[in-house]
Amino acid sequence: MSLLQESIVYLLAAVIAVPISKRLGLGSVLGYLAAGIVIGPYGLALISDAEHILHFAELGVVFLLFIIGLELQPSRLWVLRRMVFGLGSAQVVGSAALISAITWSLGFAGKSALIIGFILALSSTAFVLQLLAEQKKLTTEYGRASFAILLFQDLAVIPMIAVLPLLSSGQVADSDIELWGLAWMVATIAAMIVGGRYLLRPVLRIVASTEIPELFTATALAVVIGAALLMELAGMSMVLGAFIAGMLLADSEYRHGLEADIAPFKGLLLGLFFIAVGMSVNLRLLLSEPLTILVIVSGLMAAKALVLFALAHLFRIRGAGTPVSLAVVLSQGGEFAFVLFGLVAREQLLEAALIDRLVLAVAVSMLVTPIAFFVNERLAERRVKARQPDYDTIRDDRNLVIIAGFGRFGQIVGRILQSTGRPFTALESDLSQIDVVRRYGNKVYYGDASKLELLRAAGVDHARVLVLAIDDVEASVRTAEAVARHFPHITIIARARNRRHQYRLMDIGIRHICRETLLSSLAVSELVLKELGLGDEESHRVVDTFREHDARLMVEQHAVHHDEERLIQTAKDTASELESLLRRDAAR
Repeated sequence: MSLLQESIVYLLAAVIAVPISKRLGLGSVLGYLAAGIVIGPYGLALISDAEHILHFAELGVVFLLFIIGLELQPSRLWVLRRMVFGLGSAQVVGSAALISAITWSLGFAGKSALIIGFILALSSTAFVLQLLAEQKKLTTEYGRASFAILLFQDLAVIPMIAVLPLLSSGQVADSDIELWGLAWMVATIAAMIVGGRYLLRPVLRIVASTEIPELFTATALAVVIGAALLMELAGMSMVLGAFIAGMLLADSEYRHGLEADIAPFKGLLLGLFFIAVGMSVNLRLLLSEPLTILVIVSGLMAAKALVLFALAHLFRIRGAGTPVSLAVVLSQGGEFAFVLFGLVAREQLLEAALIDRLVLAVAVSMLVTPIAFFVNERLAERRVKARQPDYDTIRDDRNLVIIAGFGRFGQIVGRILQSTGRPFTALESDLSQIDVVRRYGNKVYYGDASKLELLRAAGVDHARVLVLAIDDVEASVRTAEAVARHFPHITIIARARNRRHQYRLMDIGIRHICRETLLSSLAVSELVLKELGLGDEESHRVVDTFREHDARLMVEQHAVHHDEERLIQTAKDTASELESLLRRDAAR
């Protein structure tokens, strides 16, 4: 099959499988894996060789680590040193020790047990970070801990690659050569840091000055792939090179441009990597030895989960459900196991049949991870709901104003009403937000404003105004629909997060809508115009003109917002009209 034919197979498989997986609530990763299993050599055999595409698709992991590096300045890494080097090293050593002990107790030699233990101690950077990013969990307590552990694991791969050949009986005498190799690795990292600090930015500055977007994109790709290739030539992990390159550019003025250029390639290649992992699942071996593979996978994930659960308590990572979530999300084997077991096979440190079983077990554990992750998330949601108290009993004070959503936006409205002596009833569904608000002496009731019985208890029948300040778009729309349908007498003044949110509120019939960033953006624009030399009156007139056109544009686009082509054309026409009007006024 030609490369072009293979490409269309990969693309069609992803286009079919990923939306189905997302619709089932399982995320994109499981969809890519399923696609790989179906089209791979052990499924429909549309693609016969998974190995060659796996090596190419590893660039997706490289790009992922580069983008993560861009978001992590060296100063922030230093702040994370306890988590990276403390928790990370404890996880690798603890997991390796437990897995090695179990393997040794099953009759394997000490050297073989150690090799298996350290390789299986590693988790999948690509799977875990993609899952956490997709579900917006990277900033949670267990998300940050997971990142720290994965970063240390990527660093730990370097000595593993260097040490494995030393364990081969034919290479013991060449320890001087291996020590020289370690010195070469350290020198490469040092040269990369120095070169990245003093050469990369001038090069990017020159390229950016050409104002040719595709040239900047090509340079961004060259930086990432070059850094990865340099590390690989020095016998190290490609992803480490990409991560270091990203971190060196984290505080540069080109950070956002680089991230925007690399992100599409990262997404495509990372999806291809997951497909390749799915293709590598040897279904024949799995069907011929299901019990053996099941025991290995269960033992691997249970051992690592046990260590991670204990470490979460030892390092005081104790948010609600955090120890369990950390144990679930990092309990699989990692993609570096494919590389390291390949090196083990080349050095003949383990039997080929055993390596095949272990590689399959790693692939299956990666396949199981998204399922385990989503099951844990659902159980965690149920635990949170079970712990939530009943909604507050609201005293109907017959206030004329109800504020639904008492975050930053709602609180400002409340403070202004309070300063004028106008009482209001505030509703909020986020318990943590309620605790903060009450700590400062504000009165707010816990409850979901979309519930009719709660609205009636809050006195909506007697109120004149509902301030809809809920941050979550879906909850905001749901509340607006309930109030508009059952209490048409009340005036709804709504906060919209963006234009799409405003369109949905307009669909319900709400007329008073404030887009949360619009007024502050207009105020800033007016200040900028004044600083550029425009008079107060002229600056105010320009901003007012823009505000009027934007309001008219919202009405026009609302009528066609389901037709993207007409939506874009309307925006272009209005922008052209606004520009013409401002130029004509300036010429007077």
